[in-house]
Amino acid sequence: MIGAGSWATALVKILTESPVKVHWWLRNQQALEHIQAYRHNPNYLSDVAIHPEKVALFNDIREAVTKADYVIIAIPAAFVQEALHPLQAEDLANKVLVSAVKGVVPEKNWLITELLEQTYQVLPENMAVIAGPCHAEEVALEKQSYLTIASENERHASHFADLLSNRYIKAIASSDVFGVEYVAVMKNIIALACGIAHGLNYGDNFQAVLVSNAMQEIKRFVEAAYPQQRDLNASAYLGDLLVTAYSQFSRNRTFGNMIGRGYTVKSAQVEMNMIAEGYYAVKSIYKINEQFNVDMPITKAVYKILYQKANPAQEVGKLKGFLQ
Repeated sequence: MIGAGSWATALVKILTESPVKVHWWLRNQQALEHIQAYRHNPNYLSDVAIHPEKVALFNDIREAVTKADYVIIAIPAAFVQEALHPLQAEDLANKVLVSAVKGVVPEKNWLITELLEQTYQVLPENMAVIAGPCHAEEVALEKQSYLTIASENERHASHFADLLSNRYIKAIASSDVFGVEYVAVMKNIIALACGIAHGLNYGDNFQAVLVSNAMQEIKRFVEAAYPQQRDLNASAYLGDLLVTAYSQFSRNRTFGNMIGRGYTVKSAQVEMNMIAEGYYAVKSIYKINEQFNVDMPITKAVYKILYQKANPAQEVGKLKGFLQ
């Protein structure tokens, strides 16, 4: 497990329900020592008990991955390159790389699977992606949750789904890697839009229309980028969008809500002290769409608000003319 945030902590909890040994890499030595001493993450999901007989802690990432069969990446997309930098391609050879990241690498505009393939020569059949709908906070509370594991390799997808399945998690396999990965990115953008609208005092009626139009926007983009047969009404797509757009645990919705209420981007980031993946994702998706020229009014509005300092009230007001 690479990462020490709430999602990484939740996944460690899930995996320790299975008969596996988890090697957990944490950059922060103080956090590592705290977990060793007190058996919980001091910064995220602190109610989750960490069992030392099932979890080994590492501060050296190469040492952590050496004997692992699966390497799970669960850190914000903006910091993945830096975290993986000490690793070489041979360190990841013959391992299955699993992305639990729901973002795009800034500047390069790569999905995490694209980063792994381009930088570490990981073969597509040795990669998988974890999708929701599933908030870390509800995993900590052991509320019934659902996951989808997407991989071109059906055996890897099914086996990893089995590892994640327990009394409060149901995990299923999928072969639509890019569709699942892109929707996981784009639903964060939509959650930002929903938060902005909520911050501007738009109600449930407007948000329902916003989300239904957003699903059509996502469909247009994904079909242009990676056309294949897929049911976007499945939980990995529509379900993930709904939970991120509406949930109190959605940091992207929270971030957007602050913007709608008048916060600047910087002040919202400082107050949250957590990464809202949609902030970076909207710029990347906006740039990627320049080659596809898909009609994406919601994404465009969020991009203009966050990166061109457009007035949120005016941009959401313009959106009303596009929504149906």
